[in-house]
Amino acid sequence: MARLNMAGDPGDAPEVGEGGIRSVLTMGSLVAPSGNEVQFAEIDGKIIGLYFAANWYPKCEAFTPVLGAAYEQLKERGAGFEVVLVSCDEDRPSFERFHRTMPWPAVPFGDLRCKKRLSERFQVEGIPRLVVLAPDGAVVHPDAADLVHRYGERAFPFTAARVAELEADDQRKYASQTLEKLFSINGKEYLNGGNGQVPISSLVGKTVGLYFSANHCAPCIKFTTKLAAIYSSLRVNAEDFEIVYVPMDREEDGYLRSCSDMPWLALPYDGVPSRALARYFDVREIPTLVVVGPDGKTVTRDGRNLVNLYFDMAFPFTDAHIRLLQEAEDEAAKEYPQSLRHRGHRHELSIVSEKSGGGPYICCECEEQGLGWAYQCIACGYEIHLRCGQNAEGGSAGTA
Repeated sequence: MARLNMAGDPGDAPEVGEGGIRSVLTMGSLVAPSGNEVQFAEIDGKIIGLYFAANWYPKCEAFTPVLGAAYEQLKERGAGFEVVLVSCDEDRPSFERFHRTMPWPAVPFGDLRCKKRLSERFQVEGIPRLVVLAPDGAVVHPDAADLVHRYGERAFPFTAARVAELEADDQRKYASQTLEKLFSINGKEYLNGGNGQVPISSLVGKTVGLYFSANHCAPCIKFTTKLAAIYSSLRVNAEDFEIVYVPMDREEDGYLRSCSDMPWLALPYDGVPSRALARYFDVREIPTLVVVGPDGKTVTRDGRNLVNLYFDMAFPFTDAHIRLLQEAEDEAAKEYPQSLRHRGHRHELSIVSEKSGGGPYICCECEEQGLGWAYQCIACGYEIHLRCGQNAEGGSAGTA
């Protein structure tokens, strides 16, 4: 989430809940994507989502069509829901370009006073943010963006009671999850393989990786190469493992290019991203690798990170197996030098673990994910994998 610095001056602003939505949106009118004025009478009596977003932030660009799909479905239902954009863009042309991608009104770009008041009132420090308000202006949910990501229009009206219902429904689904039920979410009965169609039933009893990816995504292309090598290694070793490509491509040509680079199975392309499965597993970014066990239950949604950390040794991705790998890594780390010099950084790097300042990071040498053990520059935040410090040309041991 992008962090913002939008200081406000709320001293004379009325409290939320006093005087309805007009007490929150204190300007005279809103503006439609066309540039025409929108009067408050058009949104009075509705549940309002204040959408804090900006054209320049990729996560806002990605979330806007998700929110738009939910908005249109709620409109068709006559649900009494409206969205109002509160732009964090830095110039009017950017605001207007971004607003034209949306079907809802916005706070006028030039009304800086109102935007600052709203940012201060709802303590907006990052975007995208969707603050849901009742018709009287009271806060229903302080940030429903996650709910819309996960549940779409089903999250309406965003109350605590509705969220509890949805989460209870999730728990029931996860408890009864099978491989066949997972693919029925997308209405599929078969997969595409190199030699034609493969029935989903043939995967029952195997460990299956659901690979959410797309050809237009550079990190996906890079990870696909690594995953393909690991897949081939596991298949050579006769591990009962399969991967299924869940396409998030924007067009069929991209899907076909993706499939040509992948040695595993794929869901058929149906003209739209596989949003149902992505929503079920709460996939927020790609590439993502969700691993399902032989019993059809989810083993991990963090397969990408585990592959980056442990390569083919991550199989079968279970918590118990990963704990064994972590224990082995802890033991192996004792043999590494406590500090070293690395060609990519001017300062000496010190070895750290998850217990001594290490945490999730992106390796500055190989640009892959890391967790816990690392060589780290405390002053600058430069971090590399232990193996990258050991293997990289120009790495040398420092003082113990």
